[in-house]
Amino acid sequence: MPQANILVVDDEQDIRNLVCEILEDEGYSVTTAENGEAARAAFSRQVPDLVLLDIWMPDIDGISLLKEWSESGRLGCPVVMISGHGTLETAVEATRLGAHDFVQKPLSLAKLLATVKGALAAGGSASTAAPPVSVSAAAPLGGSPPMQLLRRNAAQAASASAPVLVTGEPGCGKESLAAWMHQQSGRTGPFLVLDRVCLSAEEARAYLVGESDRPGAFARAAGGTAFIPELQDMEPGAQALLAAILESGAYTPLGADHSHALESRLVAGLTGDPESAVEEGFLDPALLLQVGVLPLHFPALRERPQDVPELVSHHADRISNSEGLAYRHFSVSALNRLRNHDWPGNERELVNLVKRLLVLGGDGEVTSLEVEDALRHPGADAPPGASPIPGSFDLPLREAREAFERDYLIYQLRKAGGSVGKLSEAVGMERTHLYRKLRSLGIDPKQVAGPASK
Repeated sequence: MPQANILVVDDEQDIRNLVCEILEDEGYSVTTAENGEAARAAFSRQVPDLVLLDIWMPDIDGISLLKEWSESGRLGCPVVMISGHGTLETAVEATRLGAHDFVQKPLSLAKLLATVKGALAAGGSASTAAPPVSVSAAAPLGGSPPMQLLRRNAAQAASASAPVLVTGEPGCGKESLAAWMHQQSGRTGPFLVLDRVCLSAEEARAYLVGESDRPGAFARAAGGTAFIPELQDMEPGAQALLAAILESGAYTPLGADHSHALESRLVAGLTGDPESAVEEGFLDPALLLQVGVLPLHFPALRERPQDVPELVSHHADRISNSEGLAYRHFSVSALNRLRNHDWPGNERELVNLVKRLLVLGGDGEVTSLEVEDALRHPGADAPPGASPIPGSFDLPLREAREAFERDYLIYQLRKAGGSVGKLSEAVGMERTHLYRKLRSLGIDPKQVAGPASK
């Protein structure tokens, strides 16, 4: 259909330019819009012959815009939804609202042109709509390009026996990745989280290697995977012990007269950059040589916002099933708001928020206004007459403790004017251990300023 006018709505300039160039080469007249508001204005000026509409945008999501046009009776043209990372549920909703088709990025130009021709031939009739493109179900790790790369590298590492070092911010999902690698490895032993290594060297020795009549963590994880959440939390003596065990491949329980082969695979998490951790004295260089053979980096959630809808759907299903809660559907506008949140607490914050909305929210679907209120007042959305529930109350004990420690130390650090020396005196912690704790919790004293919150 020569000279048909096509409105291309996408917040990525490269995508808009590419699609515009391709369509104009085919003889179409093209108008572009960089967000929902610009699309509204363009649509009001002239109803196009076809709209290519991105779902995830910073202001108004494409599903809400499609619904607005459809309910106003002004949707007199076919609409093709475009998404960098969609779900089958989103595709079905778009089709129900009148979308002709649903295509995914990265765009196949041949597929795009065929879809455009088919949509223009169908005109405004939704009855001839093609079935939406099926997309994979949500996965705990997410399916964005950075996570696809991480998953490929992790799958290769899972088949090996060498230790793995996973770096990333607190709460990003290092433990989830370690558990996934354990499943992929085919190991028949358990997946054991070594969450008691923030001990003195001797206490850590007893915990890790055990005694002659009491098995330690390594013995209990035999045939499986031992995961250390934050390697830099280990005391120097414990780090030296771990380095020696990994180098020799054996350990000797306290009071025993013979050694045992190390039969568990070690995966360690680390907050921050390994080389910096060594330079600052938080990580034994000999230990880094042992655990850094297979390094993996877990990207922060704000670096992969396209994973947020999948993760929300996954955790909403998991939490409602495991805790007997009523399932609540998240509207597309709610997902779009969550997708544009910065997530300073990473996936841990997301899980906490989803659980709070399921436990304390009302009936029906979760709206963008409800999400906005929960993000603005975390932990303050308890029913009338109830005491406000801190967000950390929804977390497992270890993660709740970390959340409290982080808030507490930030409060005390601000109170001390950013001085770690004064903080050490105020909280009664030895300075070296305090620096280690601040680092493990992702607290940079140089960035913490101003008075403590009242």
